[in-house]
Amino acid sequence: MAGELILVVEDNEKNRVLFGDILQARGYHTFEAETGEQAIFLLQNKRPDLILMDIQLPGKDGITITKEIKANAATKDIPVFALTSYAMKGDRERIIEAGFNSYISKPIKVKEFLKTVDDFFQRA
Repeated sequence: MAGELILVVEDNEKNRVLFGDILQARGYHTFEAETGEQAIFLLQNKRPDLILMDIQLPGKDGITITKEIKANAATKDIPVFALTSYAMKGDRERIIEAGFNSYISKPIKVKEFLKTVDDFFQRA
């Protein structure tokens, strides 16, 4: 871990603050977006090492925004992890097939959340 930059895209303010606080306490740098459209705008000027994307967002959903990110030559290589409360059978596979690199279910368990993020950066 060397202060990697993570974009947290989450419309729920409490979740957004919680995720940011947890990640910052671990030594990551974060910036935030409330909507997918705001995330796309922010990506014009910042390149995170990872994006944590809520699936249920106002306006365009997280799957649509992730497809836009992956279709853009400037952002297609940025890993995107889904943050979702979807827990039905097949949801994980559907989300991965949509272009996400990983899946984190909500409500999060702090240790598992950090392990998923830490493991990603240790492999990278």
